[in-house]
Amino acid sequence: MYDPTHLRTFLAVAQTLSFTQAARRLGLRQSTVSQHVRRLEDTTGRQLFTRDTHSVELTEDGEAMLGFARRILQVHEQATAFFTGTRVRGRLRFGASEDFVLTRLPEILESFRHDHPEVDLELTVELSGTLHEQLAAGKLDLVLAKRRPEDPRGELVWRDDLVWIGADRLRLDADRPVPLIVYPPPGITRARALEVLEKDGRPWRIACTSGSLNGLIAAARAGLGVMAHSRHLIPPGLTRLPDRSGLPDLGKIDFVLVHGRRHGAAEEAANALAAAILAGGERLRRRVG
Repeated sequence: MYDPTHLRTFLAVAQTLSFTQAARRLGLRQSTVSQHVRRLEDTTGRQLFTRDTHSVELTEDGEAMLGFARRILQVHEQATAFFTGTRVRGRLRFGASEDFVLTRLPEILESFRHDHPEVDLELTVELSGTLHEQLAAGKLDLVLAKRRPEDPRGELVWRDDLVWIGADRLRLDADRPVPLIVYPPPGITRARALEVLEKDGRPWRIACTSGSLNGLIAAARAGLGVMAHSRHLIPPGLTRLPDRSGLPDLGKIDFVLVHGRRHGAAEEAANALAAAILAGGERLRRRVG
């Protein structure tokens, strides 16, 4: 019912929110991208995007199709591999940021291992900034992490609000520096928090530093201070600070998949895992507990 080519084009537009960028990514003309989306909309009988000369946004039906398209393409690729007799194999060095420790990522990796038993998967959990450095140094093949605003690399998995969180009982004193709970450098959320506070002219102090998400959560639950965190991944026992707290807006944060300099078996394995993560992208928004 749904043409895989049209679905891939739809995903490219949904992830970039740009017909021009999607065309560049897919190596197609912009008119062809528009045609694929129009045919998919004709097939579904629904409008998937609202668009004008300045912006492209997913409709409610488009958001629903996003999940369906990822799952359909994953099953399509699995069926193709099965009936052509191709088996993904080799060593894959995969890096995931600390943000995903409490999400459903382990379930996605378990399914991947079941579907591709001949892939030797090595998992590294680190800060997003560190993972990008290791990828650039050739130490990783695929990374799932946050990216800096100025960094265009990576395939968008989802975009989220970055918000201030802390213990429910925490109260900030407007006359005292903001107590911060942060990752060490090169933490991306750390850099964003310091940047917006400096721009706002709000004094701050480091109340706790930890390279472990669990360490930061423990400090926040103890009421030591506030931390910048993805709105959809707020850990149990912590809450988003209300606007009346007076802290500046942290903006958006992108979670992306970035491929390293890969070839041969590593490239096939990285592509297969990337497809599995994109297909299960909505599950990454759900924390455990």
